[in-house]
Amino acid sequence: MFNNILRTSANWLMVVMFTAMIVLVFGNVVLRYAFSSGFAFSEEVSRFLFIWLTLIGALMVMKDHAHLGVSTLIDRLNERGQRICRFSADVLSLACCCLLVYGGWKQVLITMDDHAAVTGIPMGLVYSSVLISSVGMAIVFAHSLWRQISGRMPKAELVPHSGSSGE
Repeated sequence: MFNNILRTSANWLMVVMFTAMIVLVFGNVVLRYAFSSGFAFSEEVSRFLFIWLTLIGALMVMKDHAHLGVSTLIDRLNERGQRICRFSADVLSLACCCLLVYGGWKQVLITMDDHAAVTGIPMGLVYSSVLISSVGMAIVFAHSLWRQISGRMPKAELVPHSGSSGE
């Protein structure tokens, strides 16, 4: 239930951000070419929305195991080899996420007093997108590792397939 609410909220948030980007950029283009004016904040806000949209989208796609992957070699391994590869990949990915959480937190603290040139938005809010997405990804990897260690991950889930294999 909570998972569905979170997923639906994130999807709607991404729709709102993408719509705002379209309106800002298209509106700015029309105003510049038709009326020789424009929104001063359009480019800056669009860039910030794009950063948030990309990182939240990456988290949602990662949660669904829909990132592009090449599993030709892993598919040919036996179950034990697949388990070792999946565990190793999840541990290394979790370590990278932990580094991103640490660096993201430091970056948010450092840049919270810096403000964007046009809008005055604290840059720490912009950089908090890295923090939020890396925490979310770390949770997904930690849950995957827990399922592997506890024996709750079936063989069919060891090698995530994101779509057509081209066969």
